[in-house]
Amino acid sequence: MDQSRAPIMEALEQFKSMRIVPFDVPGHKRGRGNPELTRFLGEQCMTVDVNSMKPLDNLCHPSSVIREAEELAAEAFGAKHAFLMVGGTTSSVQSMILSVVGRGDEIILPRNVHRSVINALVLTGAIPVYVNPQMNERLGISLGMSVKDVKKAIEKHPGAKAVLVNNPTYYGICSDIREIVRLAHAKGMKVLADEAHGTHFYFGEDLPVSAMAAGADLASVSMHKSGGSLTQSSFLLCGQSVNPDHVRQFINLTQTTSGSYLLMVSLDISRKNLALRGKEIFRKVSALTEYAREEINQLGDYYAYSRELINGDTVFDFDVTKLAVNTLDVGLAGIEVYDILRDFYDIQTEFGDLGNLLAYVSVGDRERDLERLVAALSDIRRRYKRDKAELMRQEYISPQVVTGPQEAFYAEKQSLPLENTVGRICAEFVMCYPPGIPILAPGERITKEILDYIRYAKEKNCLLTGTEDPDVNNLQVIKGVVSPCT
Repeated sequence: MDQSRAPIMEALEQFKSMRIVPFDVPGHKRGRGNPELTRFLGEQCMTVDVNSMKPLDNLCHPSSVIREAEELAAEAFGAKHAFLMVGGTTSSVQSMILSVVGRGDEIILPRNVHRSVINALVLTGAIPVYVNPQMNERLGISLGMSVKDVKKAIEKHPGAKAVLVNNPTYYGICSDIREIVRLAHAKGMKVLADEAHGTHFYFGEDLPVSAMAAGADLASVSMHKSGGSLTQSSFLLCGQSVNPDHVRQFINLTQTTSGSYLLMVSLDISRKNLALRGKEIFRKVSALTEYAREEINQLGDYYAYSRELINGDTVFDFDVTKLAVNTLDVGLAGIEVYDILRDFYDIQTEFGDLGNLLAYVSVGDRERDLERLVAALSDIRRRYKRDKAELMRQEYISPQVVTGPQEAFYAEKQSLPLENTVGRICAEFVMCYPPGIPILAPGERITKEILDYIRYAKEKNCLLTGTEDPDVNNLQVIKGVVSPCT
């Protein structure tokens, strides 16, 4: 196929030339009805914020230009089919899980998943079989799934429908997805990949293997992260064994019937850009990140980690485009460095957790931007360095799962102060966002260790989300159920 084409863009340009009088939605009527918004976003943007119609196809049932865009994307990503997703990778993750598991079905997955995965379990009623990741004690981060642990989970739960893999984690850690695919397929299980942070695996060189190349059945790809499309746009990829028409039925359960053409055309153009120039783009990104990593590691105390973490198992590979920096030896939590960079140096990084900072590097960055980041980190070390003795370093606490997420989420609840919840079963989510990995998920036992973590995260000004109480002074627990801690 001709990857230099962008059929949705071409259709929108043709549509604009037709000078059609709009008596349909959206009500701003090509921007005329909302001049202030048009001035802010630009006339070019507003004139293509249109609704589905015959010349522009329909996202729920594509048959022309959107279908062509899907086919081009599938070829570019090496997939059997690609869906344009306008509800973010959250929608993509939920759709792929909905299409594979139902109520009572087991799914094998790491516990350090994004909340969208566990949200999907709430929706489906599927039961998680967690493969608890090992920890890097120095960095305080969870690693990938050990093949040995996945094999053990498959043998213990032969009826499981699927295995889900993070490819990669937020920190750039990759599991041995090829071997996991081999093990799962041998037992008739599907393999799903959360590739929210792995778009570039499909187009770059000397990067970890992509899910489709590894033989996975479904993969959710955040094109808006490293792929350059607009925020909230994503792809859902299907492998050779998957029936795309079956998957579309589940996508249409939750995805909007008013698909944004701004998001869709951004996917179309960004796919074209990566298909034609991806190797060059990600060669530059890798070089920029490696330059910054070397400079940061020369400052002292900071540790920008990379492929030296690879151990052939829980760190089978590492994504060198991820600029993750451990800050503990400076005596500061990652979230503290994150806040200082934003508040005093006008530098916005992706996130900070209790021990690490992530600066997301893309083709839009320049060497001088990275030099500014390095200089700011050097200045922070000079100004704020302190004793690290009081810092908590662990990013992940293994959960104690008592009941399924759906059962707990819909159970009769009561709200209790944090200090009164030890031994109770959580009925809501608690997570630091980003990265959005739950500290607690519905159905898990609340322990003193977890409460200490939550209090420490609050003290360090982490953004805690998912709770009914916005201040996270109270937690929703299953009413009347107390489970002794083990």
